[in-house]
Amino acid sequence: MRKEWLKILVLLVIIIILFPWTVLRWHQQGELSNEEFTIRVLMPDGKVVVENLEEYLIGVVAAEMPAEFEEEALKAQAVAARTYAAKRITQQTSNGENYDVDTTVSTQAWISENQMREKWKWLSFWRYHGKIKEAVNSTKNQVLVLNGQYIDAFFHSSSGRKDTERAEDVWSSSRPYLQNVPAGEENPNRFVKSYSFTPNSLYQKLGVNGSVKAFADSDFTILSETATGRVKVVRVLGKNYTGAQLRPLLGLASTDMEIQLTSQELKITTYGNGHAVGMSQYGANDLAKAGQDYKEILQHFYPGTKLLFLKKAT
Repeated sequence: MRKEWLKILVLLVIIIILFPWTVLRWHQQGELSNEEFTIRVLMPDGKVVVENLEEYLIGVVAAEMPAEFEEEALKAQAVAARTYAAKRITQQTSNGENYDVDTTVSTQAWISENQMREKWKWLSFWRYHGKIKEAVNSTKNQVLVLNGQYIDAFFHSSSGRKDTERAEDVWSSSRPYLQNVPAGEENPNRFVKSYSFTPNSLYQKLGVNGSVKAFADSDFTILSETATGRVKVVRVLGKNYTGAQLRPLLGLASTDMEIQLTSQELKITTYGNGHAVGMSQYGANDLAKAGQDYKEILQHFYPGTKLLFLKKAT
């Protein structure tokens, strides 16, 4: 009799707990698009490989965002990366190119499973790989759209002590969803870096010909700033540069900078890391820690956009 009661108890546990869980999981997955998509990836060896889009995104998220980040931040990154990839697929198909993305920051960074093992070592590989795979799978085929078009889902590491930037203040054209919004970062001084240039090194960095002279006060002059107070246009050694142009030329982390200039040294201190347009990755992580889910994070950084599912053209 006791054994019979035990069997009944086990059966009740299965019916009450496991069965509803299975139905819930099936229902959630059934709401997602089950269509499969592919992307053409230009590998470092020059070969073009056709990858399953969702598998490809695991390598992108692993390369673009620290695996230690909160799951909701990783999901937001997966959606942003998928949106970027989807737009590239559309653009490259119309342009007749033989690949959609490469594996560098020229498009989106991407690493292989072998590189993940090297990066995380064997003990952490399974945990981090599984965590990122879950973030990608749980947002399968979800992309950001505005007015029927994939958005430019730009992202960067850290906005630092200022709000994010408007697209038109960094590049040539505006996007209504890339505006000044709070970065959401709990530590505005997470990325503070200092750089020092002598007259000789600055001339070399900027490719300036002629005899090297000691710095004059006019050799580094900020002419205009963005709405957030970052450098927009600066005059250096007699030539005007946008902040976006100067940052890679001098190897600067950001265009939020403070300047100290003497006759023999230009000292630049930067705050934040990246172009500051779109989603701040560290901001996304801090918002996730504060309780926001990935949909709320995406709406914060890309206001007015819609989260929709990829669908094959008919």
